[in-house]
Parts: sequence; C-alpha cells; structure tokens
Amino acid sequence: MTQCTIATRGSQLALWQANHIAALLRERHPGLTVSLLVLKTTGDKILDVPLAKVGGKGLFVKEIEDALLDGRADLAVHSLKDVPAELPAGLTLGVVPRREEPADVFLSVDCDSPAALPRAATVGTSSLRRQAQLLALRPDLTIESLRGNLDTRVRKLLEGVYAAIVVAAAGLNRLGLTAPKRFVLGPPDFLPAVGQGALGLEYRESDAATAALVSFLNDPDSRDATDAERGFLAGLDGGCQAPIAAHAVMLGSDSLRLTGLVADLTGARVVRREIVAPRERAREAGLSLARTVLDAGGQALMDELYAHDAG
Repeated sequence: MTQCTIATRGSQLALWQANHIAALLRERHPGLTVSLLVLKTTGDKILDVPLAKVGGKGLFVKEIEDALLDGRADLAVHSLKDVPAELPAGLTLGVVPRREEPADVFLSVDCDSPAALPRAATVGTSSLRRQAQLLALRPDLTIESLRGNLDTRVRKLLEGVYAAIVVAAAGLNRLGLTAPKRFVLGPPDFLPAVGQGALGLEYRESDAATAALVSFLNDPDSRDATDAERGFLAGLDGGCQAPIAAHAVMLGSDSLRLTGLVADLTGARVVRREIVAPRERAREAGLSLARTVLDAGGQALMDELYAHDAG
C-alpha cells in the first residue's frame, strides 16, 4: 500500500489527531503517501443546540463513515468518545492507540476548584454527564450549554462568559491549552465519558491492507479498557441524551476493573456500580455491568430521561 487517505473533522483538535496518526504512519512506512480528507459533520454544523437535543453521538462520525464506505477514504481517526457503540455494517474500529489522560479538567480564571466557585456561578459544558456530576458536587451551580471547538470554549472562558468550564484533559494536553486555574476532575470521584482520551481508528472490514498498515499502533491495555467501557454503553443503549459515565483500569496483566454510572440531570440520583473481570472478556464485562446498573435503578432513570426528551 503506497497511499492512505485519512478522513477527519476540521476542528483544530481533530486535525491534530489526524496529523499525529499520519506522522506515525509515515515514520513507520517510509514512502507511504498520507493525505487528509477534511469533512464537516452534522455535529460541526449545528452549534446552537445542545447535543442531547439533536441526536447525540453519531453526529460527529456519520459523514466520515460515509467516506470510508464509498471509498473516498481508507482510514478515519476519531475521538473514541464520539463513536457510537454500534458501527455501520462493513466498518471496524480496528485500532485503539495508547490512551491519553481520560479525566476531565475544571478551568477557571479566578477559582481553584468547583468548591471555590461563588454561589450560583455559571459553568459551561455541553455534556449531561459533566452537568450531573458537577451538580452532585454543587447543586447551586448554574450550568449553561457550551458548544464549539475546544479552543473556542477556552476563549469564551477567558473572555469572562463563564465562571468556569469543564473539558477533557486529553484535548487540552494535545493542543497545549489551559487557563489560569486548572483542577483535574478524574476517577474515581468524577467519571469520564466512555472512551474519553482515546483515539479510535476505523476502516473497512474488507481492507486488509489498511489493517496491516495501522496494526502497530494498537495498544492492548487501551483497547481492552475502552472495549469494556463501550460494552457498558452498548448495554445501556445510551447516547448523549443521558448522563452516562464509565472508566476501566487494568489490574495487573490479566484483569480489569470497570466502574460505570447513570444519573439524573441534577446529579441528585446516581446509580454507580463496578465489576472486575478477565481482560479477554472486556466487552462482556461492560454489558454485564450495564445490566447491573439498569436493575439497580438505572432503567428508571433512563426511562424518565427519554420520556422527558420525548415530551
């Protein structure tokens, strides 16, 4: 294989990620020509509505997956947290490179942490998961929707639009962004999104040449951890319309521990459970934990959330 076309979104972070993978491919395969096909997804076009209102996860991948299916691209580089639990027929999420930090980060100009915010302070986030966990810590906070590219969100904070924002640590690290005050909101206290911090490399199942080209990038620990988290998401049949979080860590070389939760929008009711399982049964562990969470009250929470959306 002498050429590889990578489909990507056009945000600063997406381009960083695609170029990062392209550079690794060129280094590993001298003579390989790698080009980018930059696409605007539905999620990039609709910036004035919270994700939960417009369909959730598939919004950032459909146009990219279409380019794989029709042959315009050979490879897609995704933020794994944007990829739905179920893929279109004919495509595979074949490689998960070494994961970046999965945590969230609280950014502010004046306040060192959520506890230091003034009463009823305005915090920006477009994530119901972050909203629920923030309100569980500080029920008095005012949560406002914050959409747009990562650099745009940080700029709005610095311009004084919000007292604080909460964003993914991985994106900040990749783009070298920060704010005067930075406080990590991470596991076990504050759980990330499924797959947060990881990239997912997607290509056609029938494309053995691309599979061979990218196989060296797969990190088994990152793959198994995110497979468990994605199993949890699949078992809940969840998307961006519900506060869902999960985080898996490896326990030695043979097993993993997966923690997952479902919450209501206010963070007042949270169903959180964990499971330890052999790493070769990572996805099954996620599915099993989802059933446990649903049976422990998660199903009622999900039903309420979706009934509210339908209303």
